[in-house]
Amino acid sequence: MSPDRSRRKKTGTASSKAARVPGSEPLAVSVACDGVRVAVASARVADLARHVLKALGVRQAMLSITFVTPRSIARLNRLHLGHSGPTDVITFELAAPVDRSVLGDIYICPAVARKNAVAMGVGVREELARLVVHGILHACGWEHPEDESRTASRMWRRQEQMLRRFWISRTPET
Repeated sequence: MSPDRSRRKKTGTASSKAARVPGSEPLAVSVACDGVRVAVASARVADLARHVLKALGVRQAMLSITFVTPRSIARLNRLHLGHSGPTDVITFELAAPVDRSVLGDIYICPAVARKNAVAMGVGVREELARLVVHGILHACGWEHPEDESRTASRMWRRQEQMLRRFWISRTPET
């Protein structure tokens, strides 16, 4: 076992930067935890991301998913979106999707996800998975309204369909 792999196993994070040559994997997904504990294994998040990307017809992707603190996501929210306070997910589409290729960064705040899960009456793992799917859809160019009608949007319906297909149907009840 390489030193990189043993380190990742101990910390629970996975990184596409270690032991991967850029472009060697068609759907490269990096998952990291930046100072937070996450209720879902990094490998499971990466698998979910790859399933969603394949279902969307993406042939090549370089996607990072980083779980961050409320303070970190609030800073990103203020600097890049002009909003104050923490939010659940922020996606940066780094290049417009062309030729079924995606390049993007997704930041998710587990603390906000936990609050959302309680408010919606769902498990925190399900809510974290929902945010992963949501972020990927944004990275692939999908958009939704910013008001209450967002949950009736085409993007939201696609998100929930993918969540049922790739997460809920594969998660044993506890």
